Amino acid sequence: MSENQHSTDVTSADQNTFADPGIPEHQHRRGDVDAAASKRAERQVVVLFAISVIGTIASLVAYFAFRPDGTTSGTRLSTLTLGLGMAFALLGIGLAAVHWAKAIMNDTEVSEERHQLSSPDDVREAAVASLKAGVDDSGIARRGMLKGAALSALALFPLTIAVPLVSSVGGDWNVSKLRHTRWEKGMRLATDPTGRPIKASDVTIGSVFHVIPDVSEKERSSGEWLSEKAKAVVLLIRLDPRDLHEADDRKGWSYDGIVAYSKICTHVGCPVALYEQQTHHLLCPCHQSTFDVADGAKVVFGPAHRPLPQLPITVDDDGYLVAQSDFHEPVGPSYWERLK
Repeated sequence: MSENQHSTDVTSADQNTFADPGIPEHQHRRGDVDAAASKRAERQVVVLFAISVIGTIASLVAYFAFRPDGTTSGTRLSTLTLGLGMAFALLGIGLAAVHWAKAIMNDTEVSEERHQLSSPDDVREAAVASLKAGVDDSGIARRGMLKGAALSALALFPLTIAVPLVSSVGGDWNVSKLRHTRWEKGMRLATDPTGRPIKASDVTIGSVFHVIPDVSEKERSSGEWLSEKAKAVVLLIRLDPRDLHEADDRKGWSYDGIVAYSKICTHVGCPVALYEQQTHHLLCPCHQSTFDVADGAKVVFGPAHRPLPQLPITVDDDGYLVAQSDFHEPVGPSYWERLK
């Protein structure tokens, strides 16, 4: 055997060694070879986009047809119908996009070499051409029905979020209502959510109660009660009377170390609920505003600018804690105190 012939045989053997016969040949989808199958896939995508459109319309109808009425069942029905409509609206868009990519767009594998970040002009032009090719491959330019369905679903879906948001802030902007809550002279303090009136003897030193006005069952079932309750909710805390520092004009607002403060933070209205017994500090979890319960709930840290409003309390003849009056200042964020 000659040297040249031996070299040729080795080269052929090497080529056979590095060839990978295990890689299967690319399999075309039915839509690639059958026009009817391609059309059917297009109709399926259109149907999915149509489901999204229907879901958007359904969520808008549900938002206006099933308004929360203040009851648990009414709120549950409103949330459920609105959520289902939004779910179908978003699910339709997602499934349509996936099916479009899998059944209609080109599925052949393409590889390209890496290049420097600063590409030359001809490479940029090639990239633009590739993007245009991708648009052409999607078929959106020549598939009018598909394009219409996609644009309709994508254009309508934001309404499921925008309409409830815009509509919800379009109510009564008369924030002077925050000057007054449901508390009134002689009204008992009741636990939330049970509505059980509280006796002074029930409150031990260091304990904290979430308190609401003791109103009738009829009022609690009304649609206005949720907003009234949100304004009037109070934190009831008992300290050792020796630790309590009260201003001269508030010495009669507490009872035997028991104080009551609005639960609504004076920064942006978050619920203040974290009490540290050793320091007598109340912490707002939203932005860490901290109030000293032992010293008129004054701000000791954080962005809040004024103390928590205090509810004057006393006890009735039966030993139950009652309000002496409503709050003497607006509850909630500090900018509301500037109301005339």
